[in-house]
Amino acid sequence: MSHNHNHNHSVKNIKIAFFLNVFFTIIEFIGGYLTNSIAIMSDALHDLGDSFSLGLAWFLEKFSSKEKTKKFSYGYKRFSLLGAFINAMVLLVGSLFILTEAIPRLINPEISDARGMFVLAIFGVLVNGIAVWKTSKGKTMNEKVISWHLLEDVLGWIAVLIMSIVMMFTDLYILDPILSILITLYILWGVLKNLKATVLLFLQATPHNLDIGFVESKLLENNLVKEVHDTHVWSLDGEEHILSTHIVIRKDATKSEIEQIKCQLKDDLKQIDVRHSTLEIEFEDESCVRCC
Repeated sequence: MSHNHNHNHSVKNIKIAFFLNVFFTIIEFIGGYLTNSIAIMSDALHDLGDSFSLGLAWFLEKFSSKEKTKKFSYGYKRFSLLGAFINAMVLLVGSLFILTEAIPRLINPEISDARGMFVLAIFGVLVNGIAVWKTSKGKTMNEKVISWHLLEDVLGWIAVLIMSIVMMFTDLYILDPILSILITLYILWGVLKNLKATVLLFLQATPHNLDIGFVESKLLENNLVKEVHDTHVWSLDGEEHILSTHIVIRKDATKSEIEQIKCQLKDDLKQIDVRHSTLEIEFEDESCVRCC
């Protein structure tokens, strides 16, 4: 029940972020034209790409809630992870594009309507700030990458806000590309970190918040469990984890005790976000046969 609530909350947050981004992209195009600001028009194009990736993320997050089928026996959770990967790649390309635009302006800074930029910047910080706030506490990789996506826009508009104030009183237009480059490098660091986490999940690496040794020690807390081995843990989407392991119990355990152990261990595993678990029960005098 809690997981379904988290998923629905995730879909809702991405939906809100999508509509906010589309709305503000339109405002940016109009504002960029009226202020004759190439920087704002470039950001509008960047946000247009953001809108596409957010829409895709919203669709995939919603699609990931579908029930399991014969083709996708674990359900569609990994489609959410696919959304995170696509968003990370879009943001990576977008950041590199911004760098290619900002670096030449170190040599030839451009002049724009500072007062118009100031008004748009305040609006931009508020709109994108709400979107970041809605997605910043998300648990899935999809939401985490989107949050970085939106944080880039917030920081970018803070830079525009500062620059517009400076440009009202000085001719230090070179600060605009300098701030843009620093912010983009900071965003790139976050994107690469999240991209690495996403790729590791695709490669079925052990989730960063779960240690196999800890999981096995958790299972060994049950008095009827003598040994735990051949444990494997991976994740569907960074939130819903899967485990398979071999549990050794005493040789004279009864059928009812075995059923009790399995139910208890599965409940214990759910407390650490392992929602799918396969427990192979072995007896003390039984040889472990690993099927290849």
